[in-house]
Amino acid sequence: MSQESALREEICEAGRSLYERGYTVGSAGNISARLDDGWLITPTDACLGRLDPAHIAKVTAAGEWVSGHKPSKTLALHRQVYDRNPTVGGVVHTHSTHLVALTLAGVWRADDILPPLTPYQVMKVGHIPLIGYQRPGSPDVAEQVAQLANRVRGVMLERLGPVVWESTVSRASYALEELEETARLWLMCNPKPEPLDQAALDELRQVFGVEW
Repeated sequence: MSQESALREEICEAGRSLYERGYTVGSAGNISARLDDGWLITPTDACLGRLDPAHIAKVTAAGEWVSGHKPSKTLALHRQVYDRNPTVGGVVHTHSTHLVALTLAGVWRADDILPPLTPYQVMKVGHIPLIGYQRPGSPDVAEQVAQLANRVRGVMLERLGPVVWESTVSRASYALEELEETARLWLMCNPKPEPLDQAALDELRQVFGVEW
């Protein structure tokens, strides 16, 4: 199987898994993957649970749509991540319920939507800043993401959902799931739990090489 065929299958598998477990609904969300000569990205208004590998859009390194159905309107945002961070192989965006609810209820801080609550959040996700609300596909959002693409693993779009990037599509989806679960735990707790203390964070750095 070629690299491109394998990535098409990986995108479909990740989309189906996220959809079936309620991380995205309807035709919300999008997934992309880096190719040697450009990118693959899910079509605009496609349901992530019912993707067809042949319908996934292929875009050249210059941004030219060459095959598949019309690319997602967030293509510019995805391209900024890939252009600014050569280690990224996959980007996943969903409208995950608890993360969107977090932006409605109020995030922990604008530069970090959640405190460090669990070790796997710290290790697998890291700092996630909030980007203030703008319409879907806004070029201003893409520009803001460009400034952060090589400093964090993702951002939270206010009222829209997380955008997470990693070395592969699968790893990006795993990090997104960890982030959504952490948001769910935070919203469930009343009173709110204390963050991991500095000693715990230092130990994670020393044992696992975590950056926080």
